[in-house]
Amino acid sequence: MNAQSATAPKAAAQPAPILLREDVAGVAILTLNRPQVRNSLSEALLGALRDELNAIAGERSIRVVVLTANGPAFSAGHDLKELNARRSDADRGRAYFKKIMDLCSAVMQQIVTLPQPVIAAVQATATAAGCQLVASCDLAVTSQTAKFATPGVNIGLFCSTPMVALSRNVTRKAAMEMLLTGEMISAEDAGRIGLVNHVVSAGTEREEALKLAAKITAKSPLTVKIGKEAFYRQLEMPLAEAYRYTSEVMVENMLARDAEEGIAAFIEKRDPKWEGR
Repeated sequence: MNAQSATAPKAAAQPAPILLREDVAGVAILTLNRPQVRNSLSEALLGALRDELNAIAGERSIRVVVLTANGPAFSAGHDLKELNARRSDADRGRAYFKKIMDLCSAVMQQIVTLPQPVIAAVQATATAAGCQLVASCDLAVTSQTAKFATPGVNIGLFCSTPMVALSRNVTRKAAMEMLLTGEMISAEDAGRIGLVNHVVSAGTEREEALKLAAKITAKSPLTVKIGKEAFYRQLEMPLAEAYRYTSEVMVENMLARDAEEGIAAFIEKRDPKWEGR
């Protein structure tokens, strides 16, 4: 070793990405990767999620998204240290707080409006905006050891934005109990009240989420896209309006090539060949 190489400074280690992506058989697996801070939803992590979801929305090869996390928590919600550091701003942080809440709300709505279904694979505790993230996903598979809570009331900060997704997934009284007490609920109780679809053995939640994703990728991507959009739109309509709207959706769906192929395949007792149109 020469003197120059002996004294040359070592290259600084690159920090690990805060959001990982892996594509498997038409499924984009997004992994929250801030385990040292319990995957708290910092401005950077929310921005990374926003950007990745924007990209995925336009990728025809991706049929389903699985959202999971590394470490001892799925997500602890907002990065409170990051937020609290802005209290020294001239406006006591008002502008920054609004920026973060607007960004978080936009990401949650992105999940709902994404053409592809999104499945949460929850390996551990999800609290506050982390619980909101699970509730915003179309489906959720959770480890039996995971727990869920909207604990803002315990620190004087009611979980008002998590309440939006939570109250649209579970019964009113179940949502209010979580919001007013801030207490953790078990994975089994989360399943009972409709926050998650499946409770599975610890360590198998990602595998089971991928099995669920495979069932969806076997369907017509156009039909799935049509159905997801219609599902959320009709929920906000009065009954008669919802029927008018979904009747129109079914007529347009009926005219699609995939519906023509799917019905013919059913009548002819063969597997359909989807074209996505």
